Amino acid sequence: MIMRVQYKNGWYDYLHDRVFNHEIALKNIRRFYRPSEKRWVTIGVDAIRGMSGVAYDGPERRGIHPANAIMGTSIK
Repeated sequence: MIMRVQYKNGWYDYLHDRVFNHEIALKNIRRFYRPSEKRWVTIGVDAIRGMSGVAYDGPERRGIHPANAIMGTSIK
């Protein structure tokens, strides 16, 4: 997946998700665009998966198509 980001220096870019995760870990990203919500998400302000320090204790939802959610099958 390609993510649209804004760096802390104000520049915008598109990053592959692996690079995106690395740049977040390095604290280089100010915010990114979340297409599912049609809005920009600001790191350190908005909720971001894996940033709370608490492990998620629920079912895996990424990649599961809503029509198949009951069966728990994912689409490829």
